Amino acid sequence: MNTPAKAPLTRQQVIDRSAELGIAVERLRFFDEADLTAGSQVDDSSDALHGRLEGMRDYTQLTDVALRSVREPAEGLFIAESSKIIRRAHAVGLSPRSFLTSPKWLFDLADIISESDVPIFIGTDAAVESLTGFHLHRGALAAMGRPAPAPVASLIANARRLVVIEDIVDHTNVGAIFRSAAAFGADAVLVTPRCADPLYRRSIRVSMGTVFQVPWTRIESWPDGIAELQEAGFHVAALALDDESVSLRQFAATAPERTAVVFGTEGDGLKRSTISACDSTVMIPMSGGVDSLNVAAASAVTCFALQED
Repeated sequence: MNTPAKAPLTRQQVIDRSAELGIAVERLRFFDEADLTAGSQVDDSSDALHGRLEGMRDYTQLTDVALRSVREPAEGLFIAESSKIIRRAHAVGLSPRSFLTSPKWLFDLADIISESDVPIFIGTDAAVESLTGFHLHRGALAAMGRPAPAPVASLIANARRLVVIEDIVDHTNVGAIFRSAAAFGADAVLVTPRCADPLYRRSIRVSMGTVFQVPWTRIESWPDGIAELQEAGFHVAALALDDESVSLRQFAATAPERTAVVFGTEGDGLKRSTISACDSTVMIPMSGGVDSLNVAAASAVTCFALQED
């Protein structure tokens, strides 16, 4: 026998329960699809509805990758998706600008939400989907303040194992690389100027929030930045097929104390100028007629081989 679906919480029930949990009622901003339509047709400077829902722009057009990839860094924010990811961001001290959820998910995050004073936008399922562009089925979203990037020199000062990713534009691969770096003990990740944003929503989700755990920053000049790593005492190894490549197993057996491994794009691999600037070239031996691995898989194998006891 099928269990009947629970009736949605009413606004008054949400208000009453919020008050019980120490969430200030004035922070609750309810909206439905009609509110979104009305808000788009009025003067932004004077309309009371717009004032009540101010801040929801952070959540618009979340499925437009090109737009969001420009907007989010420029506006100093990123979007954390799901209760688990929001909790991981909160655990490392990142600050929310607001929360977006539906009534049925609000109280999963009550302990975290009650610690801040930012707006909580609570919409019907249809309204949330209309606003964001997708069905929210992972609990909640939070617009978070983007941390300032650390200087490369300070990030690598005490590091021993670095992962460097060159021009990788697929957010799934970026997130997977961060997850491998965290799992196998890399001290930091460096990304080149053209690399996809590690704090893009999909990257964060695929990384399972480890992008908050592993220190990272962008190298402003590349491949010139290789020299900075070398001057800091790092042996920089390019992961690439080359006539002079040594096997990963051989390299790992005698890897220098401070090692940085550079991974290239999903299609063409590393630039020739990058390979030339590196200290050595490393390859993962293959069998079965396979000539290469996806860059995310290659990063996992490499980080595992180079992890320290």
